[in-house]
Amino acid sequence: MLISQICKEEDFRTSWFLNACAKLRQPVRYHRKLWEYCYIYQGLHERGMLGPNRTGLGFGVGKEPLVSLFASLGCRVTATDLDVNAASLLGWVSSNQYSSNIEDLNLFGLCDPDQFRELVSFYYLDMNKIDSKYELGYDFTWSSCCFEHCGSIELGKRFILNQMKCLRPGGIAIHTTEYNLSSNDETIDHRGTVLFRKQDIEWMVNSLRAEGHTIDIDYSIGTGVVESHIDVPPYTHEHQLRILIGQYVSTSIGLIIQKST
Repeated sequence: MLISQICKEEDFRTSWFLNACAKLRQPVRYHRKLWEYCYIYQGLHERGMLGPNRTGLGFGVGKEPLVSLFASLGCRVTATDLDVNAASLLGWVSSNQYSSNIEDLNLFGLCDPDQFRELVSFYYLDMNKIDSKYELGYDFTWSSCCFEHCGSIELGKRFILNQMKCLRPGGIAIHTTEYNLSSNDETIDHRGTVLFRKQDIEWMVNSLRAEGHTIDIDYSIGTGVVESHIDVPPYTHEHQLRILIGQYVSTSIGLIIQKST
């Protein structure tokens, strides 16, 4: 099964990635955002989390296709994002990634509209202040390149620990985020987007294990031809596995965590 790992070019040629693209009805392309969607889907699928009577909580869902995909498989999904005012202040409303209504979550048409309306609910939620009403309510939680926007590295760390409270015993959390390939010392912090270093991920892993949760991780970095290209702002290259943010090269990392039983 997949474990926590860094996005690598070789993943794009695996059967799990190709199968996930088919489920998402997405053409195969070397893009880390597509990798994140496929990685989250596959990690949940192979752990038996996607099917009727399963419940999932998504954070910062924007207009991503995972909500409708999970609902199409019979999952009851709670989709969440920042409220409009907070999102507007951070510049998300003016982007094409923010959704303030439930209809946007089935734009890809992956789920029958009637089934979607029955299984999906949408609420505003601040990831830095997760309401206690969500605790112990879900078989799985997820977010796609989201918790690097919590405001700081420390807040991102706190989110990863806090969101585990939303899971039932034995539940699965899968989250992807930005990973600093340039430095394990210097990074971007206290900004709209922060870059987590290896030392930050190691802190999360150790803290999760200390709380009794299970997480295995592979820190190996790919050396493929496609991933050797670094896309720079405004990020227009058709292949985008690594990008330049400030002075640092970043890619995606995925975390898969099983809650203690």
